Amino acid sequence: MKATLEKAYGYQGDNMKLPVRDLAAALPFYETVLGFRLLSRSDTPHRSAVLARDQVKIGLAENGGDPTQDGCAFHVTHLGALFAEFNANGLNKELSEFNTEQRGNVAWKVFYVVAPDGLCYWFGEQQANAE
Repeated sequence: MKATLEKAYGYQGDNMKLPVRDLAAALPFYETVLGFRLLSRSDTPHRSAVLARDQVKIGLAENGGDPTQDGCAFHVTHLGALFAEFNANGLNKELSEFNTEQRGNVAWKVFYVVAPDGLCYWFGEQQANAE
C-alpha cells in the first residue's frame, strides 16, 4: 500500500515558514528522502521554497528562526509503508517498533525524523478506537 501525507501542522503554528539556515543544502533531503517535490522558490524577503507531497505543502525559509526549535506533524495513512519508503530513499533510521502516543482521546502510531537541517518531523497514523 502507498503511504500518503494527509495533513500538516507546524509546531510553531505555521508549516509554511519552517526555518532553515541554508535552503540549498536542505532541499535535497526533502526531495530525495522524504519524497517532496519543489513547487516554487523565492529570494525575497528571504530565500524560501514551497514543497508538496500528496495532500500537504510545507515551506522552508532562511528566516532567522532556529530549526532545532521547530518542525511539523504529519497525519499519515500507511505509516509502515512510509517508514519503509524513507529508508529505501536513504534515511537509514533503525526502528524496532513504532511508538504509540495518546493525543486527547486518540491513539496514534508514530515515528520521528530529524532532518539534517535540525527540523523535527512527527509522522502519525490514527489508530482505531478499541471498544
